[in-house]
Amino acid sequence: MLRCLAIDDEPLALELLEDNISKVPYLELVAACSNPLEAMKILQQQKVDLIFLDIQMPGLTGLQFIQSLAEKPMFILITAYEKYALDGFNLDVVDYLVKPVAVERFIKACNKANELFQLKSRPASSTDAAPDYLFLNVDYSLLKVVIADIVWIEGLKDYIKIHLKSSTKPVITRMSMKSIEDELPASKFLRIHKSYIVSIAHITAIRKNSVFIGDLELPAGDIYRDVLAAITGKNN
Repeated sequence: MLRCLAIDDEPLALELLEDNISKVPYLELVAACSNPLEAMKILQQQKVDLIFLDIQMPGLTGLQFIQSLAEKPMFILITAYEKYALDGFNLDVVDYLVKPVAVERFIKACNKANELFQLKSRPASSTDAAPDYLFLNVDYSLLKVVIADIVWIEGLKDYIKIHLKSSTKPVITRMSMKSIEDELPASKFLRIHKSYIVSIAHITAIRKNSVFIGDLELPAGDIYRDVLAAITGKNN
């Protein structure tokens, strides 16, 4: 079961949200709140996996509420305004629904959240020490990226660019290099520079300050030289 909160300052909208939640068998409504401050008290007392959240509320807005939390559950934003969609997805929300929300669209967003929850909750086994794929926020959708398809990754300030074997067009998503590094299996990927991560399987040559993937030459930072030496068994 997904334990969830509903937050909306409009009583009728909150009542409708509660009714929609009751139609989804794997959702358990922990509480319905009229403002984020009320929800904060609940989060301190109970485990919550998913929050359905309005944006425009007096006092603390929905987006400010998300940013204020150190440990974030999943969020589905439900609002009357389309203009905050980009801001929402930059905060890694699962989905963005514009009122009035059809029941089938609501259930589709819930299914997406449940799939992510199941993926994160799946225990690792000896044959499945790392996930086979990642779901990344790309163009207002969650895009499935197969880990074995990743060749190298480039950091661009607040974004990363993921280069794939299967496509000439890279995947661009708002994410830090540290975050993507933590999600990749350390046995298959190597951080060679503050701005570059490479698939070890695709490295064709290593020089003192460079790593080659075919004809592509990427710079290797000094602080990563020991790691490069470890995979080659030699000091470069």
